Amino acid sequence: MRATGPSPWTSEEGREFLQGRTGDFARTLFWVAAGFALFSVITARAFPVRGVARGAFGEAQVLNVVIALIFLIEWWLLRRAPLPVDVVLAADAGGTFLAATLDNAMPLSMPLEIRPELVSLLGLMGILLYRAAVVPGDATRALWIGIVSVAPLPVVTYVIYSRAAPGSTVSSPMGYAAWAFAWCAFAVLLSSATARVIYGLRQKVSQARRLGQYTLEQKIGEGGMGTVYRASHAMLRRPTAIKLLAPERSGQIDLARFEREVQMTSQLASPHTVSVYDYGRTPDGIFYYAMEYLDGITLEELVRRDGPMPPARVVHVLAQVCRALEEAHGVGLIHRDIKPANILLCERGGTPDLAKVVDFGLVKNVMASGTAGVTLENVVVGTPHYMAPEAIASPERMDARGDLYAVGAVAYFLLTGKVVFEGDTAMDVFAHHLRSIPVAPSARLGRPIPAGLESIVLSALAKDPDRRPESARALREALLACADVAAWREAEAAAWWRERGRKLKRAPGEAESVGSEVRTIVVEPSPSLRS
Repeated sequence: MRATGPSPWTSEEGREFLQGRTGDFARTLFWVAAGFALFSVITARAFPVRGVARGAFGEAQVLNVVIALIFLIEWWLLRRAPLPVDVVLAADAGGTFLAATLDNAMPLSMPLEIRPELVSLLGLMGILLYRAAVVPGDATRALWIGIVSVAPLPVVTYVIYSRAAPGSTVSSPMGYAAWAFAWCAFAVLLSSATARVIYGLRQKVSQARRLGQYTLEQKIGEGGMGTVYRASHAMLRRPTAIKLLAPERSGQIDLARFEREVQMTSQLASPHTVSVYDYGRTPDGIFYYAMEYLDGITLEELVRRDGPMPPARVVHVLAQVCRALEEAHGVGLIHRDIKPANILLCERGGTPDLAKVVDFGLVKNVMASGTAGVTLENVVVGTPHYMAPEAIASPERMDARGDLYAVGAVAYFLLTGKVVFEGDTAMDVFAHHLRSIPVAPSARLGRPIPAGLESIVLSALAKDPDRRPESARALREALLACADVAAWREAEAAAWWRERGRKLKRAPGEAESVGSEVRTIVVEPSPSLRS
């Protein structure tokens, strides 16, 4: 049986939701039926009914056990593996029908003194109402399932009262059957109305998750400027990432920054920079932009879960990051928040270990004028563990070499699994960046690192910008020219993704984890740090 009207489970997320909710329904009904079976045995022993032997395990108890087994099998089936929608719908309808049939049969084995048809009716109402509230579906489907489920009860009611002994208090079997019919109709209408309300609310939620031609599916990340969702385009059907501006960040400056992020990112065409597709504003004033969906893992997640990366792979990944920064710097854009959580590693177009730089929310256009209020020139912006000294002491003077310092800090983290400087507070970390000399990565790791690579990393971490590589291109060329670092072969990358990478990729619906890393911040630095 299929529901009429738009289906709430056409997408994979909807199918998964339907299967999960149907499984929840079966699990709950299993425990309820099993509990009633046990309870009826206890009450039969403690409070015997006339005509029933004390403690007897009668037909009603057997039926409760069978109902429990039906829902146990349904629960087991639905939790094993993803099932087609038709199978889930069949399990839902079949399990409900079978349980209802057995419930309808219970009055045939119960004494009239306890009004068995009412006992059965209570069970049917509980099943139908709980199903309407839990299992997604429209009112029409709930109506038909309800009608088929309760239809036998008025007939059974007439039969049991027709068999009453002469001289009993039963006056009219048809009267009892009529009342059973009325209560059954009430149960069906109530469950159908409940399904209609729940279905309607779900449809409203689904509509609320639509942004123009895009439908939000799952939350995949969250940052300082907003939240990122996986989405799909109504016509193209391609996976898309949608970034929504956080409602609390809807002030004039934040809106300008958000819009600038879209404009700046859309200018970049490097294969190592996330591509922007679209930008818009919902009728209720929520700003968003659409970009390519990257099914991969951030460098932050990779190292936290899998440990330090081999030097050859570090060079391979960071050369791609430098390629993205080379283009951005070439058009006057400074990222200002390069960190492992903003670099995604993925398989793309058959290429393993493709690096993508994301989140240009703090980008600064050094060729534009009159943007001080938007780019926050006079405050510290970025993530403390990856910020250059000049970004802390003189943020208004920071240039592209600040991004190179951040690349050096990322390299340090990838090689050692630890940030360059630790600290109890952001200010402690700031102080280290300004004054402390980094411990060599090999000493921090406890084993040798190729000397040429270590030298490049430490040069990128120089306090004086003039002592760092002069550009992203120079840093990339220096990394690729390291004679003591072997090339990271594509076969090695493919083997890693096959054996390990696909297990580490973020599961659907799992928000980005930032581990122990300090998040991106915007603060006014202490005068003591400027001095």
